[in-house]
Amino acid sequence: MSEVIYVTVEGLQKLKEDLDQLRNVERPSISRQIADARDKGDLSENAEYSAAKEAQGMLEMKISKLEDIVARSRIIDESKIDTSSIRILNKVKIRNQTNNTIMEYQLVPESEANFKLGKIAVSSPIAQGLIGKKVGDVVQIKVPSGIIHFEVISISH
Repeated sequence: MSEVIYVTVEGLQKLKEDLDQLRNVERPSISRQIADARDKGDLSENAEYSAAKEAQGMLEMKISKLEDIVARSRIIDESKIDTSSIRILNKVKIRNQTNNTIMEYQLVPESEANFKLGKIAVSSPIAQGLIGKKVGDVVQIKVPSGIIHFEVISISH
């Protein structure tokens, strides 16, 4: 799992905030729950203790995973993004040639994808079909409902 993960400055900041929350708020809370359950006596039949220990294991796994992601993250310099062809962090305006609908998306790392905000993961089928294309190109993209033809209208950042 030594693959580099590209993120924006905001994306890395959010990951670090999440990690800080897990380490400094949730970890002490679960420790208190375990201590409270331990004080209630016999641990072999103590459901609270078992649940708290299981929650602690899950939390430590989350912390470990986030630490790994943060360690492998590299910030993308948005000022050096090329707009001659579609790349990660580009904003792309495309037209569906079937129904003439115009859509605008920004291609972002998976950790920052939010479809409601028009941010699609660079690994999504639409993004994969658009990578490397230029303004005026028509692309065929296979989506679950079939093949859609899109025309690239503009590329910006």
